[in-house]
Amino acid sequence: MDMRPCSVAGMFYPAEPRHLEQLLETFFRSRSPGIDARGIVSPHAGYVYSGETGACAFSSIPPDFDGTFVVVGPSHRGYTTCASAVPWETPLGIVDLDREFVDVLGIEIDEAAHQNEHSLEVQMPFIKYRFPRARIAPILMGDQSYRAAASLAEQVLRAIERTGRNVRIVASSDFSHYIPDRVARRQDLSAIDALATLDIPEFYRRLRESGATVCGYGPIASMCIACRSLGAERGELLRYTTSGDVTGDLDQVVGYAAIAVV
Repeated sequence: MDMRPCSVAGMFYPAEPRHLEQLLETFFRSRSPGIDARGIVSPHAGYVYSGETGACAFSSIPPDFDGTFVVVGPSHRGYTTCASAVPWETPLGIVDLDREFVDVLGIEIDEAAHQNEHSLEVQMPFIKYRFPRARIAPILMGDQSYRAAASLAEQVLRAIERTGRNVRIVASSDFSHYIPDRVARRQDLSAIDALATLDIPEFYRRLRESGATVCGYGPIASMCIACRSLGAERGELLRYTTSGDVTGDLDQVVGYAAIAVV
């Protein structure tokens, strides 16, 4: 059976299954925000830096969820927007694909573009560990403009309507990159504040004016637009950290946020 193999196991997260399982168990321990998010923002850095924040985001979805995760991440290598149509390997087992949903999306399939991209892969162990019966529809986003984000949201909404799937949308994104901690926090929290009311034009404006280097702003926007159409009313910041919280280096940090859209 064709599948997308792990490419960053042993680098971004443990490759040894028991070690990975123990780490995820620690991340998810005592995390229960008591909400049922329609969509989330989860970081995609190495677990040592952002794993707890990612678990915080996924904890806003009840663990008995067994529907379809639409996982949208930025293409760090400049590929155009494309989907994957194969199951994904993790050290904990295979994450099954929702083939019907992917087919209905009508997005070009390009497995080569997904091959070494970490933005989606880093999310898969969280899904396999916490939601073992869930399936996925993986999407890499190239053009991250507002127009492209709105168009992708419409494609996701159309696929939900046609398939009747119970869907949660994961936007994979880190926030500011390699700037002083105090600057990252100011820029990132300002942009995140616009998500409190799901005001995506304002989110883009704040990113543009601040110069914040949010790598997955398009996936975030698309997720919020789709969730708002599905009845979501607000974005809730659950956790914000930077790499400096782990390394102690506050001169060059990357920001990470767990956001639930409810």
